[in-house]
Amino acid sequence: MAAMRNGAIPGSRGTVRPLRLLGDQALRAPCEEVGDFDAALARLVEDLFATMYAAGGVGLAANQIGVGLRVFVYDCPDDEDRRHLGHVVNPRLAEADGVTVRGTEGCLSLPGIESGTPRFDRAVVEGVTATGEPVRVEGSGFFARCLQHECDHLDGGLFLDRLDGLRRRRVLWAARRAPWARGRA
Repeated sequence: MAAMRNGAIPGSRGTVRPLRLLGDQALRAPCEEVGDFDAALARLVEDLFATMYAAGGVGLAANQIGVGLRVFVYDCPDDEDRRHLGHVVNPRLAEADGVTVRGTEGCLSLPGIESGTPRFDRAVVEGVTATGEPVRVEGSGFFARCLQHECDHLDGGLFLDRLDGLRRRRVLWAARRAPWARGRA
């Protein structure tokens, strides 16, 4: 990542933007491909990192701050506590396989709500960087969960869409009663 090569911490030049919360239509609309690899895109990546860090997350998709472009950032450990840091523009979930694991998952757009969510234990995402260089990111365990979660966001999905039955009802019940949901439709 260019910012790291220059010694800057990702997000250190970014602006923390308001997060979109459950019920906001921006979270449900599939995002558009990025076509312009310019200063505005570099700024978006910086803002995504700044917002993710301010909210205490491990990943953040552009539509979570109301930008309908296929971009996400991550700073996420895997199950061996190895740190994975970067961003992907125009990501495509190229592979998702291995065993399916039901692990605790939350979302910055549903603050404070978590549920056991089934995900594949391995994922590969292909795309490009903010400068247009090809990138392939492979993850396992918790990091694979993060990659799948962020790709879902860019397709207009939320982790609760992967839940059914009692788990789904509990998440929706908690969301309706959450302090951040007061006054929302």
